[in-house]
Amino acid sequence: MYLNKKSFLFTGDYVNENEREAVEVTKGGKPHPAIKQKRIKEVVEEVAYWRKANHIHQWFVENIQKGIDDCGEYRVPFYKLEELVKLCRKVLKDQSKASELLPTQGGFFFGSTEYDEHYIYDVENTVRMLEEVLSEDGAKDQEYSYQSSW
Repeated sequence: MYLNKKSFLFTGDYVNENEREAVEVTKGGKPHPAIKQKRIKEVVEEVAYWRKANHIHQWFVENIQKGIDDCGEYRVPFYKLEELVKLCRKVLKDQSKASELLPTQGGFFFGSTEYDEHYIYDVENTVRMLEEVLSEDGAKDQEYSYQSSW
């Protein structure tokens, strides 16, 4: 389960040289032979990763993927990431409401459906990862996407 952040770069000749952005990809300390620096137009970073956090996955399916669980890549608006953090904080504040607020989901490769220490760890970890992402400079202006792979 991956949350990626895509940053677009202004690299073209039409961009003022003082504002032009560049990324250098190396292999063995030397420029990568198959990647041309001038042609890099975007950078994709994996900003969060979960494993068998079925309750987090279920939230994305219901709130981002319109109920379709197909391992596709889905754009995630910044405000939805904020909503997920708030929801996770509510669960941590009152764990008795976990099954109501952030229910688990069973299934192939989905891990435990118990509301136990692993569940809580995933909720805490989600808050930790997303708070870091949301607090980065320019975070609201970036493009985010979620994708799962089973």
